[in-house]
Amino acid sequence: METLSRVTGGDSQSEADGRQSAIVIGGGLAGLTAAKHLVDAGYKVTLLEKRPILGGKISAWKDSDGDWIETGLHAFFGAYEYIYELMKELGTYDQVLWKKHELKYTLGDGDSFTFTTANLPSPFHLLPAAFKNKYFTWGERLTLVKALLPMLFGTDKYYKKIDNETYEQWHLRWGISKRMLKKMFLPMALALKFLPPDQLSAKVVLNVTGIFLRQNSASKMGLINGSPAEKLTGPLADWITRKGGVIRNNARVKEIVLDEADKRKIAAVVLEDGERLTADHFITATPIHNLQRIIPQELYDQEQFFANLKKFEGVPVVSVQLWLDRQVSYIDNLLFCPDGPIPVYTDMGNSNPEYAVEGKSRFHVCVAPAKDLIKKPDAEIVQIVWDSLKGCFPDSSKDAQVIKSSVVRVPRSVYAPLPDIDKFRPTQKTPVKNWFMAGGYTQQKFYDSMEGAVQSGRLAALALIEQNGPGAKASRPASLYGI
Repeated sequence: METLSRVTGGDSQSEADGRQSAIVIGGGLAGLTAAKHLVDAGYKVTLLEKRPILGGKISAWKDSDGDWIETGLHAFFGAYEYIYELMKELGTYDQVLWKKHELKYTLGDGDSFTFTTANLPSPFHLLPAAFKNKYFTWGERLTLVKALLPMLFGTDKYYKKIDNETYEQWHLRWGISKRMLKKMFLPMALALKFLPPDQLSAKVVLNVTGIFLRQNSASKMGLINGSPAEKLTGPLADWITRKGGVIRNNARVKEIVLDEADKRKIAAVVLEDGERLTADHFITATPIHNLQRIIPQELYDQEQFFANLKKFEGVPVVSVQLWLDRQVSYIDNLLFCPDGPIPVYTDMGNSNPEYAVEGKSRFHVCVAPAKDLIKKPDAEIVQIVWDSLKGCFPDSSKDAQVIKSSVVRVPRSVYAPLPDIDKFRPTQKTPVKNWFMAGGYTQQKFYDSMEGAVQSGRLAALALIEQNGPGAKASRPASLYGI
């Protein structure tokens, strides 16, 4: 696994007297975003990442052949906003390759169907999706049209009301067919949150679906051209160190130490090797299970804000890449599949020019639900995925062979948005005066996604800056995209 050498300090300005200091714990997209905004605002920033590489859920590294291995398959959507502003600042927005605006489903028997939209004002842009799709019966399509009303026009009050039921319960209560649940909504749910509809909160599914349906371009999808380590997290890290920030890899935080005189203030963090680090302010931007591990027990006991975080759990995710000896798919887009554990995938030989090898497919597959599969040997997981893909492309895959594969396991990835959990999502500002939080489980509308990570990091930095002012008297305000 390639190590990103970003354990450097900065220029001489980072040592200037009178600057406020901040420690950011977590080198994923949320932590990097928060650190970027803080150095822009003049803060003296140290970012701590427990792994030898940055990126968290979108981390990537090169194998012994020089091929990039990615932690997961990550799509960009038209509904996103702040991640594009960030990438424009970094000069990498042009690396997002937008695909044809359609949702294409491939089935295990070789069949397929596609949802498209029209260039019309909302909600009329959905008419082709509702009425032109021939895979579902007229009765199924009409029940779907009826259910689009709360999806399109649901209020926050309505979404909160249905948070106590699963999406499957809501779906069936509205009379939408079980066949449509399995063939259309199952892969969507698994692609979004890696959990099936009978476990996901109805609020989360309808909230996200509503965002994608309310405007024509919101559901448009794109993929980054190449590795996120080179096109997103790497440029972010370079920006931070160039502005004087310090990034320390292999720096695992063991505990957070509260101030003896003021228990509503962090005094320091202690690393696994015993090193004690102090700062004026702290931002945690870690997965929920890592955060739960370092919260002081007295805060669990005394503050409901922190006690609520014990209710969250992570979802297991598996990502598989297959290199084939020939071209099997000719589709340049994300593909959805309700049959087998491959809800969303792409042939990067078509969709990612930097990964393409002429005449050969290179599939990148999200495997979900992964609760049982994650424990299986690599070879067995690869065979299950390959058998599912061959079902989707029975003719072109007939004599194809897998010549190389990779399996990446993330035992606890995104937080599980189960019923009755959303109300416990924390704000970025905590009851501890110098502690702020970022991460998909904190309050913002895109949950555990790339946009959610960027929004949460931005909001955490904004809360810190609003409370404490710029990092130094001469520094300019942080660039927080219109705020």
